[in-house]
Amino acid sequence: MHRPSVPEDLDHPEQLWARAATLAVVAAAMNDGDEYSWGPGGLACWNCGGSYWWRLKLYDDGRALLCGQDSDGSYTHSGDKQIDFLAGGPAWLPWEQLRDDAQGNLLGFAYWYEDGVWARAPYPATMPDDGLEMALGWAAPGDAAVREITEHLVALTETDVHPAETVRAFIASAAARTVGAADVSALLDAVCGPDCWYEVRPEAALAFAADLGLTGDRGAVPAVAS
Repeated sequence: MHRPSVPEDLDHPEQLWARAATLAVVAAAMNDGDEYSWGPGGLACWNCGGSYWWRLKLYDDGRALLCGQDSDGSYTHSGDKQIDFLAGGPAWLPWEQLRDDAQGNLLGFAYWYEDGVWARAPYPATMPDDGLEMALGWAAPGDAAVREITEHLVALTETDVHPAETVRAFIASAAARTVGAADVSALLDAVCGPDCWYEVRPEAALAFAADLGLTGDRGAVPAVAS
C-alpha cells in the first residue's frame, strides 16, 4: 500500500468482507484479541490495546464503506485544521454516524465503493499517512494480503503453526457464504493450536459466522438499501 493510501490499494469489498469476517470468527472463539461487533452499521473492530479501529459496511447493491483510524499511522490534522475525510462523499453514506466519528476525532480514513471503484476525500499534499496500511494491511489486493492476515492470526494466538492453506480455504468459504461447522473447526485448530492456554469456543465462532451471513446466502447479511 501507498502512504498515505490511495483507493487502488483496496481489494474488492467482498474480498475485504471475507477476510474481515475470518478475523471476527476467530476472535469470537476466545478472549485474547480484538473486539468485534456486528449490526446495521456493519462489522466493526476495536483493537484491544487501542491501536486501531475500523468499520466495514456492505450495501445490497454493491456499494461499500470502510472507515477507521490507526493511533500511530493516521494523521487527522493538517497543521491546526482537522482533515475532512468526508469531503466529496456521496449522499448514501451514513452521514450522522460519520459526522459523530469525525467530531470525536475518530476518523483517520474513509473510503467508499460504488460503480466498481473505491474513492476517498482529497488529502493535503503534506499529509504523511492515513493509517490504512497499518490498520488494515490485509485489505490490499493479492496473495500478500492473505499472507498478512495469516500472520496476524498466528501472532494473535501465539502458535507456531503456519496455517496459510487453512486460512485461505476459510476465506474462500466465507466469500461464498458456505461456512460450516467443519470449516470453523479446521480454522480454529490451525490458528489456535492444540496447546493454547486460553479457552477456545467453536460454538461461539460458528454462531458469529451465522450472524455474519457466512453460513448461508447474502440475505442473511443486514445490508441497508438506499
